[in-house]
Amino acid sequence: MEKKKYSLDAHSEQILEDYRKNLPVFQKLQAKVPDELRRVFADADIVVASVESRIKTEDSLAGKLERKGMKYHSLSDVTDIFGVRIITFYTDDVDKVASVVERMYDIDWENSVDKRKIHQIDSFGYLSLHYICRRKRCPFRFEIQMRTVLQHAWANMYHDIGYKSGVEVPKEYLRNLNRLAGMLELADEQFSRIRTEINDYRRQVRSLVASGNLEEVPLDGDSFRSFLDLDPFGALNRRIAAVNQAEIQEVSLVRFLQLFKGMGFTTLGDIVNLIRNYSDAAYQISCYQISLTDLDIVSSWVGPQNLCIAYMLQNGSGKAGIRFMLDILNGKSDSNEAMAAYLASLAESLSFMHSDRKGSSK
Repeated sequence: MEKKKYSLDAHSEQILEDYRKNLPVFQKLQAKVPDELRRVFADADIVVASVESRIKTEDSLAGKLERKGMKYHSLSDVTDIFGVRIITFYTDDVDKVASVVERMYDIDWENSVDKRKIHQIDSFGYLSLHYICRRKRCPFRFEIQMRTVLQHAWANMYHDIGYKSGVEVPKEYLRNLNRLAGMLELADEQFSRIRTEINDYRRQVRSLVASGNLEEVPLDGDSFRSFLDLDPFGALNRRIAAVNQAEIQEVSLVRFLQLFKGMGFTTLGDIVNLIRNYSDAAYQISCYQISLTDLDIVSSWVGPQNLCIAYMLQNGSGKAGIRFMLDILNGKSDSNEAMAAYLASLAESLSFMHSDRKGSSK
């Protein structure tokens, strides 16, 4: 294939020729570096939006050499022929990613730059961290850029609007662009702040659950998952399984959160009271269901489900309440009506339905 001609001096032409010869080296880097970064991020439980990579094209390198070829003594001085861009969701994750990169590669600190630190206070540009790296036994350095999703969006928009057209952008438009950039930077900060506050809340909830102060814990997704870690329905399930010496098949109980909220529960203490007040009734229902069968496996749903049935029946919700429960747990279906009627009728013969005491979970 005939080589493309460029307006380069002999020195720059030699660098370009070295680029052609060493292109397989850069292709090998591109095949290895992004995958090894993704693997280490996954092992460290660091979630990133994307890991992108590119090799500078021959035309792009030639253009760079035309502009400032004398800056480079050799091809190894061009540090951005191969580049990786790591996009994170949060600003504080940029530092986590940087820490991983520092452990994986040799960093050329003299030529690396943290644009977050040199950013001017009166010009909201895009912020990113640029490391010049070297992989072991590789003769060439490469660049890794680290920035957030919003910083990446700003960089692309500004490049497209401010540079790509080739026309100088009037000051009034630049002012609007800078205002937009300021909003994006504020959003970046707020996203990180909100995540920190949510994580603090989760730690507080776990601490309250572990201490047993469940009346103080609001019922939500985080608190309910922490509560389930305590196996609150385990004792009832084991009691039920013992009727047939059955095995308990553990399944997710997360769907009960929606049901408990639908029943008006607002704290974990409400669920504790449900277990305390309705376990005997739930056990009676379970015995009626399985005692004359040879069932040798019961789902971990059996305890909480029968607790809810007992609650519905003793508090006057009857068949409608059981239908409500089945629609949430199993999805809406015409068959839920028949099942609700069956469960409501069978419970009428059980002793807990004829007790003078009407329990309350609240």
